[in-house]
Amino acid sequence: MNPSRIFIMRPVATVLFMVAILLAGGVAYFQLPISALPEVDYPVIQVVTFYPGASPDVMATAITAPLERQFGQMPGLNQMRSMSSGGSSIITLQFSLDLNIDIAEQEVQAGINAATNLLPADLANPPVYSKVNPADAPVLTLSLTSNTMPLSKVEDLAETRLAQKISQLSGVGLVSISGGQRPAVRVQANPTALAAYGMTVEDLRTAIGTANVNQAKGSFDGPRQSSIIDDNDQLRSSKDYRKLVVAYQNGDPVYLSDVANVIDDVENTKEAAWMNETPAVIINIQRQPGFNVIQVVDRIKKMLPQLESSLPPSLQVSVLTDRTTTIRASVKDVEFELTLAVALVVMVIFLFLRTLAGTIIPSIAVPVSLVGTFGAMYLLGFSLNNLSLMALTIATGFVVDDAIVMIENISRYIEQGMTPLEAALKGSGQVAFTIMSLSISLIAVLIPLLFMGDVVGRLFREFAVTLGVTIVISAIVSLTLTPMMCAKLLFRYGILRK
Repeated sequence: MNPSRIFIMRPVATVLFMVAILLAGGVAYFQLPISALPEVDYPVIQVVTFYPGASPDVMATAITAPLERQFGQMPGLNQMRSMSSGGSSIITLQFSLDLNIDIAEQEVQAGINAATNLLPADLANPPVYSKVNPADAPVLTLSLTSNTMPLSKVEDLAETRLAQKISQLSGVGLVSISGGQRPAVRVQANPTALAAYGMTVEDLRTAIGTANVNQAKGSFDGPRQSSIIDDNDQLRSSKDYRKLVVAYQNGDPVYLSDVANVIDDVENTKEAAWMNETPAVIINIQRQPGFNVIQVVDRIKKMLPQLESSLPPSLQVSVLTDRTTTIRASVKDVEFELTLAVALVVMVIFLFLRTLAGTIIPSIAVPVSLVGTFGAMYLLGFSLNNLSLMALTIATGFVVDDAIVMIENISRYIEQGMTPLEAALKGSGQVAFTIMSLSISLIAVLIPLLFMGDVVGRLFREFAVTLGVTIVISAIVSLTLTPMMCAKLLFRYGILRK
């Protein structure tokens, strides 16, 4: 049984089959996402709890410790880290890579519910959890600076005009703004004035909260029509707050400006961002999983001039960090190494075989095997990264072995006097099993990489599968295209004959 016979006797169909592999691989190459390393989704969940006014010791004993006792009982938990600071507690939970992130989310919610009775009764809000991927760093970071505008106004423009537009682009995931310059009204209570009016800070807080609540106002319901009362009671500036009545003394109103200093400021004065030495507002842009990081960044940069035209001239938008700079250079370097490896393989073949046909046949088989692998990578959901391209570079030396074995055996029979067709039929039948066993043995070497665990196993799994697929496609090419080309080209372009 000669599996190559049908391909030798039907050269046109064989050529069309190889062209189809080349086209599928070529199209897939431009559709493959590009990244520095293979995609690894870390099942990490972060639990954040706020308890305003509590010291780090209180947060550690009253908030963090009860939650950690509940989370420590969850199955699949690999690592747990916590940080307790003034008024906040952050617990980071890293689960096993084999555990589904949705199942981990349910376990965390159950742990929070179980710890509710152990937390302080006056806790304003329950712990909040969110999925976190520490490997998903921002692909592009923009900075906004202005010499004339306050940073609170700059952040407002960043949220309303930049972040919303950028988040609508295809492939863009999370767009976050940092710098701590969100506008707010700051009330600085005067203890002496409060004592003079017989008030406390809590009375002042209650009065401000009661007067500035966005809630339902009710409705009028008559025999013919009903009407909902709509009134905007939100106070938005320090001027509005100063006129706020917080108490009555002897029938006279006590205004907020009488007992406190009210100014327009920012929410958090302890947080800031700089571009070099200039205060700035920072926009971090993350991509959605599976999208080409280079294409996403190119779309954002292409849209930036249009967005800048809608901003005031005094506002400068600069690219602070671009993750694709190193990715482009790294992938370009590996692609050059791959091209160089193919050229060196072809040169070595020519130096040893010293025949034009003996060089042409494996020179075609190698790129067909490599390009065809791109199609399989696309179907498997892989990306073009340093490890997958390294696998293709290493495979360059492997894929040429099958073609050389086939050519040498067919050439032996041509030198004995057979026609190229007869030699191709007989020689391919003899080495078909050898090529298949050679390919299987090479793939068997990769089995330990396929079964490696943890993060290293996830990273090298794509490397092993890519290398294995290339070897399989090489075996297919060596059993189809190579013997057919030997039957058509060896005698015409020269083979030593006795």
